[in-house]
Amino acid sequence: MQDAYIYDAVRSPRGKGRKDGSLHEVTSLRLSAQVLNAVKDRSGLEGAAVEDVIWGNVTQVAEQGGCLARSAVLASDLDEGIPGLSINRFCASGLEAVNLAANQVKAGAGHGYIAGGVEMMGRVAMGSDGAAIAVDPSLAMESYFVPQGISADIIATEYGFSRDDADAFAVESQKRAAKAWEEGRFAKSVIEVKDQNGLPILDHDEYMRPGTDMQSLGSLKPSFKEMGEVMPGFDQIAMMKYPHLERINHIHHAGNSSGIVDGAAALLIGDKEFGEKHGLKPRARIRANAKIGTDPTIMLTGPVPVTEKILRENGMSISDIDLFEVNEAFSSVVLRFMQAFDVDHAKLNVNGGAIAMGHPLGATGAIILGTLLDELERSDKEVGLATLCIASGMGAATVIERV
Repeated sequence: MQDAYIYDAVRSPRGKGRKDGSLHEVTSLRLSAQVLNAVKDRSGLEGAAVEDVIWGNVTQVAEQGGCLARSAVLASDLDEGIPGLSINRFCASGLEAVNLAANQVKAGAGHGYIAGGVEMMGRVAMGSDGAAIAVDPSLAMESYFVPQGISADIIATEYGFSRDDADAFAVESQKRAAKAWEEGRFAKSVIEVKDQNGLPILDHDEYMRPGTDMQSLGSLKPSFKEMGEVMPGFDQIAMMKYPHLERINHIHHAGNSSGIVDGAAALLIGDKEFGEKHGLKPRARIRANAKIGTDPTIMLTGPVPVTEKILRENGMSISDIDLFEVNEAFSSVVLRFMQAFDVDHAKLNVNGGAIAMGHPLGATGAIILGTLLDELERSDKEVGLATLCIASGMGAATVIERV
């Protein structure tokens, strides 16, 4: 079996996912093409240099439908002989694209791949594609479906996290992200997005709110309390599933949950022969990847069992990991991960996360893996783990080690 290496990682900055966001006029197609061009140009790829482009995006309708991966190849400077594959594993789509590419390389099905994803949340509304687990009454009832925000609040209730715990985590995410940008820690990976005339549009993550403090967060009302308690009564559904809970403690709001943003990211994955052929030096080896299904109601606990799985299957322990990237979908998701493994916060999301910079669904997995790689190099660490919770109850994880 071949080793799979990461040769490069690039991403766009994340724009606010609304009409006044800097990337709002950029289509999913054009942003994907710019990121693919950056991979091509930085690595000097010519011709049909890679076997495939595997591209994650979650809301696969409208401009993000119709195998966006292939459309992005054709819109980019990549050779038209390169095909494209669009995939959807909800929030882990970008990471799963990388994992699929790595597994293909390991199995000898091609020497090189580009993998990543995109989500233009300000242009293609989250949930506009529909989801059977939410809209089909038979499945929704059987699975005790509740929205993700309710799931995050169930985690907080079940594992004892308070509003102050969640807000303090969010404040720290903002501080870390601001410091990372001030110190240029993302400079190696972030590309400037330009318009069709080549003029710059955005060169930084614009969702950040570095002045956030406990007082400002304290003024925000819980986002999911009304839908839980009043209409359509999702708290009652949750307590049917978990009768030991007397009530759901609603602690999450816009300030301690991930931001709605636009963004794209890609990694160049290949075997040793691919690097030698193109004169590229590998930056890290993809040591392992894993996925798992979990309880679909509490839904967002996947990072814990998938991390247990990937460590167990590869003869590792949590102490073997130097740095962690755990997607900040909601504060309670990451708080639960740290609680479960007794992980020092100093080793986890050291440059902030999606609470501060946003969560472009189909791209985030690729973004955090690239961030992890950059930080391993910057801090001279060896082994890192990236993991995400996933809608409807799943988890995904990847372990990389520097070469």
